[in-house]
Amino acid sequence: MSTLITRPNFGEPGRRDRHAFSPGDDFYEALIETHRDLDDERSQMLNARLVLLLANHIGDLRVLREALAAARQGV
Repeated sequence: MSTLITRPNFGEPGRRDRHAFSPGDDFYEALIETHRDLDDERSQMLNARLVLLLANHIGDLRVLREALAAARQGV
């Protein structure tokens, strides 16, 4: 049974980072770059598509429900 992982969990197979935050920083940089030059509407559309793509990749409805509840708590 899977549960939602909320601790930092970024990485690339075969890559060893000196600092635990480095892969997370790399993802954040890629995310910001993906949004570059988009207006607010297109940026929101990109976020929605990204959420759906990643949810499909995860696939486990229990984990997805945990993620939805955790995200809602922070709003």
